[in-house]
Amino acid sequence: MHETDDDTVKLSRRAGRDPAQILKLAREVFEIEAQAVKDVAARLDERFARAVALILACRGRVVVSGIGKSGHIARKIAATLASTGTPAFFVHPAEAIHGDLGMIQGEDVMLALSYSGESEELAAIVPLVKRQGASLIVLSGNASSTLAAHADVLLDTRVEREACPMNLSPTASTTAALAMGDALAVALLDARGFDREDFARSHPGGALGRRLLTLVADVMRGGNAVPSVVDHASLSDAVLEMSRKGMGMTAIVDERGRLLGIFTDGDLRRAFERRIDVRSAKVTEVMTRTPRTVGAQQLAVEAVQLMDTHRVNQLLVVDADGKLMGALNTHDLLRSKVI
Repeated sequence: MHETDDDTVKLSRRAGRDPAQILKLAREVFEIEAQAVKDVAARLDERFARAVALILACRGRVVVSGIGKSGHIARKIAATLASTGTPAFFVHPAEAIHGDLGMIQGEDVMLALSYSGESEELAAIVPLVKRQGASLIVLSGNASSTLAAHADVLLDTRVEREACPMNLSPTASTTAALAMGDALAVALLDARGFDREDFARSHPGGALGRRLLTLVADVMRGGNAVPSVVDHASLSDAVLEMSRKGMGMTAIVDERGRLLGIFTDGDLRRAFERRIDVRSAKVTEVMTRTPRTVGAQQLAVEAVQLMDTHRVNQLLVVDADGKLMGALNTHDLLRSKVI
């Protein structure tokens, strides 16, 4: 049962809140956070480029750290970096004090997040990290802070105010830090030449990974499952082959297995319209001589695009010499979740 607008108004008023006021406050949050991100973007300078260069030159990994709300943002930044071509992981500063500091090496770059720049846990480990030789990039809203003083590069994430009505809860400041992390990840992605195929290899379990990693050879039907008849076969033989293989078509090949044409349900209907004698006619009399084909090593998504462009439901797979290797249709692509 779906709630109506009237139900929403009643529930809101029962809770002592006017729906119009709720929406007004929500829009203010969006406006404050959007403006905060714009302000941080406007203050970007050569320090951002230095941070990118520092990470590109890193022979180790990027170690991202923060505590509290900044810690949650730090985890997301580490995940984004790792999935876009920059090896990175998150270290909790409190755990680092009790042994995890050994995860950080001199060849690493540490990315420390603290809006105040005075996080006790980070302040405790940063001198030790620097002593090991690791570089330090700090994301902070306080250029005069303890962490800023240790930083090789300080990235300014200062905001005018939080979206919280009391100006206390980290809201606009965490959004600004997250946007700065995304900006770093995208700049690094571009500098590394990280492309869609690289992204897919980092996300093999996702929909994009399937689309960009699945080859035609992975989803096509091969061997005896491929409907085919030789060029001297009768039209009735072709119809029987179509029926046996259940693909709504059959390939026509010569004695060496090279593709000569395709015979489909549509060709059969047109043959009936021409009143061709199914029992005596040869399949070559009614086949389509220029079938759409695809290579086995092409991406399956390319096969989808080819089907869409030419408005066909099946494709024949051939090698460089035109020899029939397999066949696929939209059902095969659906089963493999390419579409």
